[in-house]
Amino acid sequence: MADAQTVQVQAETRGAVPEDMAGFAAHRVSSLVRAASEPVLFARVKLTMAADPAVERPAIAQVSVDLNGRLVRAQAAGGTMREAVEHACDRLRIRLERAAPNWEAVRGGRPVAGPGEWRHQSLPAPRLPYFPRPPGERTIVRHKSYALARQTPAEAAAEAELLDYDFHLFTEKSTGEDSVIWRTADGYRLALAHPRTRQLGPVDPSITVRKMPAPRLPVAEAAARLEAEGQPFLFFVNAETGRGNLIYHRYDGHYGLIGPVG
Repeated sequence: MADAQTVQVQAETRGAVPEDMAGFAAHRVSSLVRAASEPVLFARVKLTMAADPAVERPAIAQVSVDLNGRLVRAQAAGGTMREAVEHACDRLRIRLERAAPNWEAVRGGRPVAGPGEWRHQSLPAPRLPYFPRPPGERTIVRHKSYALARQTPAEAAAEAELLDYDFHLFTEKSTGEDSVIWRTADGYRLALAHPRTRQLGPVDPSITVRKMPAPRLPVAEAAARLEAEGQPFLFFVNAETGRGNLIYHRYDGHYGLIGPVG
């Protein structure tokens, strides 16, 4: 168990965050890491107040914890910053409690207590709000490329859960395909750039597999399609690279683009 006295919780603020909230959030996170099953090497909380008064939940709290070399994240939005911090800490507590046993079970090929239990017992979280920027002003402001982890769908879903991601881009282990897994109301959904379901290994019943191939598009057309479909993200095959990419709405109203290196 981690010694909370040795963990310095860093706090960052953006926007009109009340002065007492950074200390409050750092204290709440510090109290939670006492229950961690492994040493906590680093902890940070980022508090953001949206500038747009029309946003229904303008307060956003994001917490990151290095749990013995493995990142665990939680985030939440609220009508007030205190509400956002409390919700984010509730989510963090569950992740810290379940991180070690779930990850060991998934990586070791051992079943958890029930199909998708690591997902279904998590607190529901509506998507964080993003600035309603007019479509004509939206541009791709973040390009992120990295080596995709080679994982089974269950491993990818478990990692997405620990990192509090709405979606996670990875290389599907049995097929070698660029893939994305994302949260749904009752589990996760998996899409592969080129579905080869006969080569796909066993998939947890809480994960449904999309059988349609990802559309092959130039990046500009992918952005236009994302806008037309009104979805939070679009998984597609980049026509220039031939690799699976993901374009999504950022919280500032612009787009982000994620793809593999090479």
